[in-house]
Amino acid sequence: MKQLVKHLLPALGFLVLAQAALAGNPDAGAEKVAICAACHGPDGNSPSSAFPHIAGLGERYLLAQLRDIRAWDRETDPELKATTGRAVPEMTGMMRNLSDQDLADIAAFYDQQVMQLAGSQEKEVRIYTGELVDSLELGERVYRAGNLESGVPSCMGCHAPDGSGNPPAGFPRLGGQHPEYIADQLRAFRSGERTNDGDTMMMRLTARNMTDAEIDAVANYIGGLH
Repeated sequence: MKQLVKHLLPALGFLVLAQAALAGNPDAGAEKVAICAACHGPDGNSPSSAFPHIAGLGERYLLAQLRDIRAWDRETDPELKATTGRAVPEMTGMMRNLSDQDLADIAAFYDQQVMQLAGSQEKEVRIYTGELVDSLELGERVYRAGNLESGVPSCMGCHAPDGSGNPPAGFPRLGGQHPEYIADQLRAFRSGERTNDGDTMMMRLTARNMTDAEIDAVANYIGGLH
């Protein structure tokens, strides 16, 4: 037993050092994000709804997404479809050669930034009956209570009542995000186009029974949530 411990201790020490080395350094990350700024803004607040805000999303979530996008990119071939990771064609080639430490530093940098509110709009959405209903009212109801009739769970259970998320659990901040981006991601999860929500399929199971009206309404509500 003593011999086993003797041999294990150096290995465990190496493992601890390796994990410490992978801790994100926001100062180092600041030197590595120039390639990101064109789309996501210098502080992670995208000026265009075509690209998400990534400021303050949560370091664990950001790092997981960066790794998934890199995994897909590395497996992508012009004539083949990747089977792992997260497909973000706009980022093809950008992270392929970045190390785990690079990604950790970038995630740490953006997590320290403050997300700006994209904002919500006063508008109506058409539900299944053909009626036009208040988008913010419907969005708030779905975000906070889900839809028991159709089996849609509430959003705030994971993403918090104020949309701030749960960083230790890896659930991202949603409040203030571009509504168009939120709606696109919910539809991608609903269709199975996006699958990097883990073996539990948490987001796919959440979005599968959401109507277009519910998606648009909850996305609009989230845009102004803080």
